[in-house]
Amino acid sequence: MTHASHPVPQTSLAGQTAWIFSDGKAGHEAQCFGVVEALGLKAEVKRVSPSGIFKLLSPWGPVAPREGFGRSASPLAPPWPALAFATGRTTIPYIRALRRRALATYTVILMDPRTGPNSADLIWVPEHDRRRGPNVISTLTSPHRFSPRRLQELRSHVPAAIAALPRPRVACLIGGPNGDYTYSDADESRLVQNLKALASDGLGLMITTSRRTPSRLASAIKSAVGSKCLYWNGEGHNPYPDFLAHADLFLITADSVSMTCEAAATGRPIYVFSPTGGSAKFDRFHAVLADYGATRPIPASGTALDTWSYEPLHSAEVIAAEIARRWQKRARMLPGFVVSHQPDNSS
Repeated sequence: MTHASHPVPQTSLAGQTAWIFSDGKAGHEAQCFGVVEALGLKAEVKRVSPSGIFKLLSPWGPVAPREGFGRSASPLAPPWPALAFATGRTTIPYIRALRRRALATYTVILMDPRTGPNSADLIWVPEHDRRRGPNVISTLTSPHRFSPRRLQELRSHVPAAIAALPRPRVACLIGGPNGDYTYSDADESRLVQNLKALASDGLGLMITTSRRTPSRLASAIKSAVGSKCLYWNGEGHNPYPDFLAHADLFLITADSVSMTCEAAATGRPIYVFSPTGGSAKFDRFHAVLADYGATRPIPASGTALDTWSYEPLHSAEVIAAEIARRWQKRARMLPGFVVSHQPDNSS
């Protein structure tokens, strides 16, 4: 697929309802919402929480009979939506059940469901994932809710605390250990020294940690950068959207895939700090973004940072445009469907 964003075709989908099957994970919901909003659909979140054997059997097993899927007393009953989305292992049985019952509903799974190709009409995976097929599409980055319009709105107002920072402003998005990356003492020391050097060079640092950031690392970072930098530790108003919109460049830890994808929507330089570890999948993700020109490794502490630019990556819009195209093609073959298409006259 093409990597550059392009307008979503205007169809009779706009304003219709989309179900989002959600297991409550904020990152999963954000991916679905990004595509739903790009399509102009009205979202209805269907929270699911299978238990016992039905959770263990996900994504291959059925929906528990007690949930009454399709019965009038159930929240999972008609009227069926125009589209439905799912992402995450425990949501897959629900979208498979919907596809069997609601033949006119177009079903989409975001991320590899680890099930067969007939689990949904369309499956999206990131380009570094190995899955491919006639109903599989891929993009360099994951979808999210930081659309071009939202970034433009955020940039229309610069919060006073950010405006007071020296330029260039560097959004430092710090993750932490996961199943693939470990943060050794040497890694933590190196990261702290990188940040301290940037602050000493007079750059305006906007720092946010995550739930995975070890408390000792968070404390060391806060002590090292001083009071002139903005530091958010998870308390109070979350400045992350403004950090994203108003950064001149980024420093992001390699374990933070979603934050890297969101930063790539800005077209601003992204420096990657790599702690010990990694995996083949992480390596492929970082390789494709480096080849695209979005990222570079963070240089040694004390080395001046370069600036560069690239075409912003707005994967939600790319995915939405492909869904709209395929939905139109299928809808023409369904009896009783009328597809209104408004050509783009902006050129």
